[in-house]
Formats: sequence, C-alpha cells, structure tokens
Amino acid sequence: MLKLGLLSLLDRRVTLALTVASIALSVAMILGIERLRSEARDGFTDTVSGIDLIVAARGNHVQILMATVFGVGSTSNTISGATYGRLATLPEVAWAVPLAHGDNHLGYPVVGTTAAYFDRYRYAGDVPLAFASGTPFASAQEAVVGAEVARRVGYAVGTQIVNAHGAGDVAFDVHDEAPFLVTGILQRTGTPVDRMVFVSLDGFATIHAETRAAALGAGPLGRAPARPGGETRSGAPEHGPSGHDGHGDAHRDAPTHGGAAQPREEAHGQAGALGRLNAVYLGLKSRSSVLSLQRFVAEYPHEPLSALLPAVTLLELWSLTAVAENSLRLVALAVVVTGMLGMLTMLSATLEARRREFAILRSVGAAPRHVFALIVFEAAAITSAGLVCGVGLFYIAVLVADPWLAAHFGLRMGLAAPSVREWGVLLLVGAFGLLASLFPAYRVYRHTLADGLTLRI
Repeated sequence: MLKLGLLSLLDRRVTLALTVASIALSVAMILGIERLRSEARDGFTDTVSGIDLIVAARGNHVQILMATVFGVGSTSNTISGATYGRLATLPEVAWAVPLAHGDNHLGYPVVGTTAAYFDRYRYAGDVPLAFASGTPFASAQEAVVGAEVARRVGYAVGTQIVNAHGAGDVAFDVHDEAPFLVTGILQRTGTPVDRMVFVSLDGFATIHAETRAAALGAGPLGRAPARPGGETRSGAPEHGPSGHDGHGDAHRDAPTHGGAAQPREEAHGQAGALGRLNAVYLGLKSRSSVLSLQRFVAEYPHEPLSALLPAVTLLELWSLTAVAENSLRLVALAVVVTGMLGMLTMLSATLEARRREFAILRSVGAAPRHVFALIVFEAAAITSAGLVCGVGLFYIAVLVADPWLAAHFGLRMGLAAPSVREWGVLLLVGAFGLLASLFPAYRVYRHTLADGLTLRI
C-alpha cells in the first residue's frame, strides 16, 4: 500500500508540487515569525541584562529605553552634568556611566561616554565587552567602533572617522573639522553595541561647543570658542545649554539621598566637565534599593527626571507590540490553514477520478481500511514533505536575512535548532494535515466495490 501511495502521488506530481509548496511557504512563514519574535525578546533582554536603572530627562520610558540602549530615536530632553555627579555619589550606587547622543557616523549612532562603559556594560546575563583589537579611547580625539560597523565599513585600528550631527541617516552638520582616530574595535556581541560608535564625552562636548560658537559667530567677534562643559578657552565660565547651567549651585546645597553630603567641588566639577547628557546607566550595590532610588529620582527637585527599570520597560514594550505580534501570527495561521485546505481540495477532487482505482484494489483483496489508510498515508506524505521543505526554506531565509537584521536592528536569528515552541508548531501543522485527510478517507471508506465498477453517465 505504501508503494501504491507513492506511485499515485508521483502520477499527480504537478498538483503535488503546488500543494507541498503552499504548505512549505506557510510553515516557513510561521517559523520565521516565531523565531523573530523570540530572538527579538531574548536579544532585547540580553542587551539590558547588566543595567539596574536608566536615568534620563522625564519622558516616555519606552522611548528612553529605545534611544539610550538600542540607538533608535532620541530622548525628549537632556540632564545636567551636575545631576550625573549627584547620582554617582549616592550611597546605593555602585557605578554610574554617563551617555550623550545626537550624532551619527554613516547612519550608525554615535555615543559619547567614558571608558567606564566598556568595563561596566554587560550583555547575555553577565558577559563583559571585549576588544577584538585595540584599546578603549584615552583622549578626546579617539573612538571605539562596534563589530558590525568595522565589518561593514572596513575599519581597522588607526582609521580616521568623521561624525555628523543628526540621528539615523540624517546628517545636517558634518564635523569634518574634528576627526576621530579609531583606537579599538569591539568583539561581536549580537546586541546594538555592534552598530555603535563610541567617543569620549570630552570629544563629544568639544565638537558641539565649537559648533555652537561658530554658529553664534564667536570666533570672528573675538570670543574664545567654548570648551566642553561650558568654559571658554580664556577660562571664563559660559552659562550655555551644554555647560554649567545653574543647577550646580542648587545641587551643592541639596541634601543627598541617604543623608551623605556631596562635596560641592565634585558636583561643580562634574557639571563643568560633562555638560548636558541624555542618560545615565546605574549599577546598584543591592537591587533591594532600586525602588527607593527610583522614588528619589522621580522626586528630584532640581530637574524633572525619570528612572526606569529596563526589564519592566521591556514588558511595556512587549505590551505595545503584542497586537502586531498576534496579527502576524494570525496571518501565518491563515496561510497554514490555506495550505491544508489546498491539500484537502486536491485529495477530494481526485476521489471521483480514482473511483475505479479504489474498486480494483478492493477486487484484489484490499479491505476498506486499507483504502482508508492509503488516503491518510498520501496526506501524511504531502504534509511531511511540506514540513521538511518549509523548515529548509526557513533556514535559507535565516541565512539571507540574518546579516541584514543584525546590521539594521541588532537582531541575530542564528541557525539554532528549532526551539520547543517551534517543534510544537511543526507538530500542530502535521496533526492538522492528518485531520484534514480524514474527510476524503472516510468518503472512500464508505464507497462499495460495486460503486467503483458501475459506469456513471
């Protein structure tokens, strides 16, 4: 019966190929959606695994997370360097890393930070950043590039790069007067870090201070260009948007969280050296203090701040994307159902033409259950072929799409074996195919021997 079933399928090879193709496409689509969803969630979680709190100007938490961690979009406002100095000296804080955004390099986000970023950042649980070559930046004119940037553009240690003001591919102020020297290339992490360029805060602030001075005509009027932190080269403080903005005086006299007093020289120095920041990563000595510190930041009197827990904010992000995820799943499920209905249509449409075939099988000793099993076997063979081709098509799509997804979104799908959930999807499709075969098989089972041998006009 197995041999007869295979020969019967080969006799209808064109229809069989179309049916298998429809099932394979549906299987590849539903596996792709499931893998992309799970990898996106795992990748996002791995990216923020080492950060306890992110402090930024008050705004939408999801927007802040996407801008500061994933390099997508921007924060609604900035915070002062004095606030960073205040946060860094809180007794609950083990470490603090400042971040400044607003520039890009060939469409890749540029992050102004300190060398502590490379020591403190963790991904995939507790994996630290490592350098494939070179070292962290040590001066204001040096930069570190991610693995994907180096690979796609062909950078090596010693290359000079020029950044531009603007997010994404928008570059409306190219800083070609201040090139950076690449001193290090990070190892691949599978996170958005691979698509970023890192410079020191001093270099980041210097470029923007000189750009503002030039825009205001400071040079021709005899006013010295501003240094990072808002001081002119003559040493006089400049109270501008990127320098000491007056918060420092208030911060000196403010009581510190936990009762410790902050040295006024340190607060003033942080404000002057760093200027305006987009965010601060915080690592805590004990995670039990995260809620009290979050409340302190929310009630901070000197400027409106938000302190977000990355894991909780990711849940907010998933709640926003749940509708889109479910819609994609429904579309994939509809495609699977369409493929199964195509198989059912093919089997049912051929029953009338095969009445004589079944009658001959009955006449040479085949029982009704044998003919029933023949139809079920054919459906199982078609479904199995569709599943195998669908899995193969899925992995081909992964090979093609993985570099593009990594370059543009920092997502790595990888060629891992199917997960438990994906195996469940495959078993569900297989079971649905067998169920679809029961209707035509039952119709054949009900046919009598005389029915197939009687000529119908």
